[in-house]
Amino acid sequence: MSRGRNVANPGQDSEADTTGGGAVRRGGRRRVALLLAVTGCAYLIDLCSKLAVVEKLEYRPSVPVLGTWLELRVTRNSGAAFGMGGAMTILFTLIAVAVVVAIVRLARKLYSVPWAIALGLLLGGALGNLTDRLFRAPGGLQGAVVDFIAVRGFSVMNLADWAIVCGGVLIVFCSFRGWELGDSDTGTKTGELTV
Repeated sequence: MSRGRNVANPGQDSEADTTGGGAVRRGGRRRVALLLAVTGCAYLIDLCSKLAVVEKLEYRPSVPVLGTWLELRVTRNSGAAFGMGGAMTILFTLIAVAVVVAIVRLARKLYSVPWAIALGLLLGGALGNLTDRLFRAPGGLQGAVVDFIAVRGFSVMNLADWAIVCGGVLIVFCSFRGWELGDSDTGTKTGELTV
């Protein structure tokens, strides 16, 4: 049997630590898999919804869902969330690329289920809007994002925007709870894990 190094006391060997370290790595891989699954779901739902509303609703009158409180209305947004900064499309595209890169880099340190879900929502939403920026007219980092969920007294958004907002709210919640990326499900820091 191989003997591992005790994480709490590096000078002391422990047979169980080898298994414990493997469990930590597997847990981290599971959280990254969860992040990727949430990302994929958020991205595909956003992409499919945009394709459907552009095909069925573009150039048509608004479709009331809850009277005038919630309508489906296709708009093209060259700015950021809530229609701000229409002249800075390239800047917003570069910010979205930076967010994607940052989340991919953070994924290596991920051991927390709530953080995996939050970052997955954020990444899926960012990729959804980034896809529009890259491939919708006029293209080349300047494409307009398809928005279609019109809430009365608010702006017109899409499901990627909602994923970003929900991911952001969950990140704030995790931060207030004191949960960190490297926290395991038991609330113990991964660096302190001993078996």
